[in-house]
Formats: sequence, C-alpha cells, structure tokens
Amino acid sequence: MRNTRAVIMMLVAIVLAFGAVLVAAQWINKQSASNTQKVAVALVEIPLGSRINAEMVRLVDWPANAIPPGAFNDPKLLDTRVTRTSIQRGEPLMESKLAPPGTQGGLSAVVAEGMRAMTVRVNDVVGVAGFARPGNFVDILVNTQDEALRNGAKDPSISKIVLEHILVLAIAQEADRDDTKPKVVNAVTLEVTPEQAEKLDLARSVGTLSLVLRNQIDPKPVQTAGATKSTVLGKPAPVVAEAKPAPVAAPREPAPKRVAVVRPPAKDQVEIIRGLDRSTQQF
Repeated sequence: MRNTRAVIMMLVAIVLAFGAVLVAAQWINKQSASNTQKVAVALVEIPLGSRINAEMVRLVDWPANAIPPGAFNDPKLLDTRVTRTSIQRGEPLMESKLAPPGTQGGLSAVVAEGMRAMTVRVNDVVGVAGFARPGNFVDILVNTQDEALRNGAKDPSISKIVLEHILVLAIAQEADRDDTKPKVVNAVTLEVTPEQAEKLDLARSVGTLSLVLRNQIDPKPVQTAGATKSTVLGKPAPVVAEAKPAPVAAPREPAPKRVAVVRPPAKDQVEIIRGLDRSTQQF
C-alpha cells in the first residue's frame, strides 16, 4: 500500500510539473510575441538600382523596441520598389534605402531629387589611381589659362578647384559601393546640381580635369585663389611696369603783339623868340 501511494504521489507530481512547464512556456511565448513584430529583410543580396520582388524578401521576428525607422512589415509594399543602395542578406529593408515609388531601375534611381548625373573622362592619374569608388566624395581641379593674363607679361597657366564635395555615383558601368578595391577606369559618373553641371562642362572644355579624393565626413568648403607657376616655384610674380602718359605741356599764352608807332615825317621848324616867350613854327 505504501509503495502504491508513493507511486501515485510521484505520478501526480510529474503531471503537475509537466502542466507547470506547459503554462510557463505558453506565458513566455505570449510575452515574446507581444514584444516582437514582423520585419521584412533581404533574403538575398540586392544590388544598387535593382527592382525588388517577392523572392528577395522574407519576414522575421524583430524586437518591438528596436525596429529600424522606415521598416516594412508587409512584403507587398515592397513589390517593384527600386533600391538606392546595396542591401546585404538579412538586412532590414527601409524606406531610406529605396527610391520613390514608380521609379524605374538603374542608375537614375540613385540620383537624388534635384540633382543630375554627369560623366567625365578620366585616366589612371586623373581618376586618383582607381581609388575613387562609388560613394566617395571628390574635388575637381581644372588646369587652364587665365584669360586676364593671356596677353600680359605674367604666365597665364593656373590650376584651380572649381567643384568641391562631389559624390561619385559610378565608375565606368559599375555602381557597387561595397567593393573597396581600387580599379582604373576611363570614365567616372558624378552627382552634381544643374549649376555644377554647367561649370563642369565648361571646365572640361577649357582645360584638363583632375579628381582629388577627400574625406567622406569632411563637407567644409575651402576657398583657394588657385596655383600659378610663380606660386609653385616660390617666386614673386613679375611686376608689369605701367606705361606713364607723356607729360602734356601747359598751353602758352600768346605773346603780346607789338604795335609799330608810325611817326609823321619830319617838317621844317622855326623857333621864334619874343622877349621871354619862345615858340616853334612849322612849315
């Protein structure tokens, strides 16, 4: 009897423990479910400028207090959207990484609103030896001749920074910003404003362009006067002597005219003396 009672008590204890485990598991699941939400992430690596479809996205549980701003919880909202940046596998899809709805795929989706994409020809030197990659910022130099000094005694050659902090959109036909290996190409596509596009077009027609790679987190502009041969060699610029105007003689006053006094011809004279009186008589 004692053994039977002990066995029954053990079975009851096991059943109660199993029930407690089930209740605790359900409670934990409810708590975790209330603290997580579904977030759309990339199922595969999505290149820049690609059009998203349902096969590229999946939903995963994400902590509710750590959901990225602009994340999506419905894959249908991502259908036919175009990426503005490269998205890695498992990375959440956010509105900031997508082009506006209705945008067509390709490089045009990467160009920001109000900006333009312009391509310039480069070589292994001008292209900063291939270190200028998509996503980098560059300054643009032009080597030309100053029209104001072309006909003077000074050397008209000048090198001047004409554009600063210009974003590189693509090199050749590549827009991948994840590859950091240098690559020498023959063309670089830059993102510029309409005014900068006009300056860049004029600069490449009047001189030789060069790219200068700059720090990505340094947006401060630097105003320079440009470099000339005299400043590079450390010699003062020759001073061009200005031609002084010839002195103008003061106008002379006209000399006074001499008037000849015409004396009447001499006549015969007779002096007459009468006592103390004296007179002259002419004939």
